[in-house]
Amino acid sequence: MKTIKAGVIGATGYAGLELVRLLLAHPHAEVMAVSSVSYAGQAVSAVYPQLTGLCDLTLTDDGGVIDACDVVFTSMPAGHAEPIARRCFDAGKLMIDLGADFRLENEADYRQWYGGQYADPALHKQAVYCIPELHRARAHGAKLIANPGCYVTSACLGLAPAVSSGAVDTTTIVIDAKSGATGAGRSLALNTHYAECNEAFAPYKVAAHRHTPEIEQVLGGIADAPLTVTFVPHLLPANRGIVSTIYSSLAPGFDLARVRALYEDFYRNEAFVRVLPDGAVANIKNIKYSNLCHISLHADTRTGRLIVVSAIDNMVKGAAGQAIQNMNIACGLPEGAGLVLAPPAF
Repeated sequence: MKTIKAGVIGATGYAGLELVRLLLAHPHAEVMAVSSVSYAGQAVSAVYPQLTGLCDLTLTDDGGVIDACDVVFTSMPAGHAEPIARRCFDAGKLMIDLGADFRLENEADYRQWYGGQYADPALHKQAVYCIPELHRARAHGAKLIANPGCYVTSACLGLAPAVSSGAVDTTTIVIDAKSGATGAGRSLALNTHYAECNEAFAPYKVAAHRHTPEIEQVLGGIADAPLTVTFVPHLLPANRGIVSTIYSSLAPGFDLARVRALYEDFYRNEAFVRVLPDGAVANIKNIKYSNLCHISLHADTRTGRLIVVSAIDNMVKGAAGQAIQNMNIACGLPEGAGLVLAPPAF
């Protein structure tokens, strides 16, 4: 099988580093080039000493990555990936963007939530958005893939079976999510300083987080009707992991046993999603450093509400691991290649 020449633009951010870490162990890929604006000209192992002897590539510019690679991953702030995507697309390279530039189908939503606009609308028509467990067919043979947001992945994997089956009233969905500090990226910010986030726990961007329209886009597509959700993220004083506790009212005729059967059937053949047994509760400790999503199901019989708890590693299933999963699908590789990662026990 041909070895894929892979590169990472934005390799010194947390998601970019995680891509490098995972690609180094991929049986069908080789990291050929990495880039960084902040550390250009330095060895990536000088920025992250844990890569010493494993990846000592010199951090180059965007063009150096595009020229050297078959597959280009971009891990950049919103608004920066679009021109790179055009260069990759015109050169026939597969690009997978871990940022937000190609996630939203409606440009008006992008303007509202990200404050920008599409400079290349024709290119956006070529992009596909893919949570593999929900949109796998889209990625086959694709040349431009929008990798989903971390909160979106956790919330939508947690809700997809219930929404698709009509098991819940979609006007009642409340998503209460908590993420480790790596979700904020590596750039300095007051709220992620140690003294600010250690022994602290609070919501942020209440009812105003940029992943809201993306969640609504995915779930609306599943429901085949527009819908809105209440989404409140929280900053968790931990390095990594997302746990989403999701509340919605059960539709008439549905109880926990019926919902459990729906979830088990929906994810029966999915390698990375585990519907936990009755009584278990999804916990970020049990999915760290893996591409897994753990889902536990609960019912509040007093109020008639379904409670879904969905846990992922925000850096793996919520970012780099899912991007590699999408690469595997697009390139015709085994979907789990390089991603069979057992979470450590401690």
